[in-house]
Amino acid sequence: MSSDVKKSSAIWETIKTVFWALVIAGIFRTILFQPFWIPSGSMKDTLLIGDFLFVNKFVYGYSYASCPSVRIQRLGIDIDAKDICGWMDGDNTRIMGGEPERGDIIVFRHPVNGSDFIKRVIGLPGDTVQMKDGVLHLNGEAVKVEDAGTFEEEFAAQGPMQRRPRCENGVVGEGAACLKSRHRETLPGGRSYVTLNITTQRSDSTGVFTVPEGHYFFMGDNRDNSTDSRFPQTVGGVGFVPYENLIGRAGRVIFSSSGRSMLFFWTWRGDRFFKGLE
Repeated sequence: MSSDVKKSSAIWETIKTVFWALVIAGIFRTILFQPFWIPSGSMKDTLLIGDFLFVNKFVYGYSYASCPSVRIQRLGIDIDAKDICGWMDGDNTRIMGGEPERGDIIVFRHPVNGSDFIKRVIGLPGDTVQMKDGVLHLNGEAVKVEDAGTFEEEFAAQGPMQRRPRCENGVVGEGAACLKSRHRETLPGGRSYVTLNITTQRSDSTGVFTVPEGHYFFMGDNRDNSTDSRFPQTVGGVGFVPYENLIGRAGRVIFSSSGRSMLFFWTWRGDRFFKGLE
């Protein structure tokens, strides 16, 4: 066999290997697990900016939102999940569907702009949800809230977007301690987790939300720094999220980086490797 034939054969084998690797990766991401990188502080201190995790996609079954969107601006690539799996859109159902439980941490597709969000399920279909002076009320009853100390972080730029945190202890200088009150919230059924408080603001006291059938009400654990179902879609909020927009449930942080890139291994947080989520 000539050297040219051998070279051509090697190139073809490489192309086939890359092709099947991409196919397998696509199947893995579409059907089993989807990687997710936490870009904002709306779920602190449960999830920190720079946490990396996989969401379980088969726990709730599959809809059009289960297909990945591929957006690479510098290459002009903008392929939406609906472009791939739009044939499953429109009836608010799922294939092999499973029901979320109150308190689950879920990645979902924003009902309007299609972005991926991660929040905690607070209201199930038929529930009423209301905030009164910073206390969550479900179906007319206040949930149990206990003091859980103070959350402290450095006031500094965080993550790829270089966002600085908001602090309950007012305006602080670069590198100073940024503090927030922690509270342990327990939902009906016993699910318990920590929320943070920064200040008193309009979202601490709301009207009564009645969750429609086939929809869910989401909130961030960092209550004063979360755009969630308390805010209508008409003003950039999330509103009620349809069942078909759920992507998957988060259960564990794989690793975490406090720097601008996950590749900066010297910024990895050693205490968050494979950390389970409440």
